[in-house]
Amino acid sequence: MPDEPIISHFSRPPAPPKTFARPAATSARWTVATPKPVKPVEVGPENLPLGFMAGLAAAALGAAMWALITILTDVQIGWMAVGVGFLVGWAVRFAGKGRHRAFGFMGAVLALGGCAAGNLLAIIVIAARHFNVPLFDVFTHLTPDVVSTLMEASFRPMHVLFYAIAIFEGYRFSIVQG
Repeated sequence: MPDEPIISHFSRPPAPPKTFARPAATSARWTVATPKPVKPVEVGPENLPLGFMAGLAAAALGAAMWALITILTDVQIGWMAVGVGFLVGWAVRFAGKGRHRAFGFMGAVLALGGCAAGNLLAIIVIAARHFNVPLFDVFTHLTPDVVSTLMEASFRPMHVLFYAIAIFEGYRFSIVQG
């Protein structure tokens, strides 16, 4: 009995010995088909990075226009937010040509950022004029705490309505319909 292998219930049964045979000679030849020419990959007209860059430029332009009009008229016009939202949405739509919600969300965020930047820029210029301080000095002393204090001090409940309209327009106009 010492010559018998110990077989466990968990082991595989022994495999039969392998025998090698020559492959049968076939008269059929294997043919290899020539590959088809590779066509360039067609990319859809959607372009999220280009839409972002156009929306960012439109938000900066809208913020500058908002600040300029506020400075020239000495009145903060809430409807400027609507114009910024429309401008950003149109720019994202024109450059990005997207049909997905991502374009809408991007347009909404950029529109809100453009409105906030325009409001902040107007406040900074008005504060610099009021205290007879060079504009460059005001920009060098901006910190997140100063920015939040300025935005809180100038906040009016009506801003919520105009910012909401700008966000809606930034979302709605950024998506290509169809």
